[in-house]
Amino acid sequence: MPVVIGVAFGVSLLAPATPAAAHNELTGSDPSNGARVATAPTRIQLRFLAKPDPATTKITVTGPDNVVAGGPPAFAGSRVNVPFKPGAAGLYIVGYQVTSGDGHPVKGEVRFTLTTGTAAGPSATPSVGGTAATGSPSAGPSTVGPSSAPTGSSTASAVPAASQRSDSGSRWWLWALGGLVLLAALAAGLVFRRRRGAR
Repeated sequence: MPVVIGVAFGVSLLAPATPAAAHNELTGSDPSNGARVATAPTRIQLRFLAKPDPATTKITVTGPDNVVAGGPPAFAGSRVNVPFKPGAAGLYIVGYQVTSGDGHPVKGEVRFTLTTGTAAGPSATPSVGGTAATGSPSAGPSTVGPSSAPTGSSTASAVPAASQRSDSGSRWWLWALGGLVLLAALAAGLVFRRRRGAR
């Protein structure tokens, strides 16, 4: 009778331990939760109590402005490695979902802060230089070619106008001079006639 009681007591102790052992959970990470990282890691590692099932495991990595910063996970026993694609400095959230042996899903997240972001791409500098380079050739032909033609035509049209004015001016003086000479001759003739009539 005491043997039966001992066996029943031992079974009662082992019964609750079986579901507990089947329940999976996160035991650690790299970077650790709440860490501030100056140098961005090449991968993020999650360590679990039990080996996660690759078919049901989901891991996402998002950075500032909800930018995806992760890749396909790689499984090695109870560890899962996710490639990390760093972007701007700020908060990064690693969300995970694994399924325990009893079928119960376990969800959680690891947060860390990247204090130094990636440098801005060199595309901005060439774009400015490119626009300047493309602008300068376009400005060259437009200013030199078209402007030179109107300038030549304007000067060509101005020269005949000046010559015409000078010719008309000289002719006017000639007509005026001729008129004065004619008036002087008429006046002299009148004076000469009056003198002869007086004699």
